[in-house]
Amino acid sequence: MTILSEVIMFAGILFMLFGVIGIYKFNNYYLRILVTTKIDTVGALTLFIGIALRHGFSFFTLKLLLLLSLMMILNPLATHMVARSAYLSGYHIEGSHTVSDQDDKEDSL
Repeated sequence: MTILSEVIMFAGILFMLFGVIGIYKFNNYYLRILVTTKIDTVGALTLFIGIALRHGFSFFTLKLLLLLSLMMILNPLATHMVARSAYLSGYHIEGSHTVSDQDDKEDSL
């Protein structure tokens, strides 16, 4: 069981490493925030499952699974709120147009 837990924890660390490389690869704010959400959620998921397998069934594992369930719910919600606030405050991708931008251009013609 310890070998399986170590393999799962190594996979989580490897996933986080590739995610960090992906953060530096993308130059867009929205793509970067997407990658960081995936790193945080899936990386923590695999690490916590590996730690839970290593320790076996105990009170510590129950606390770890509770923390994991909260992270699975709250991380995407928090990232969505940050991305939405950036969008509503006017931060847009260069070259992209929203429907309201296109309507304004058509009205001026």
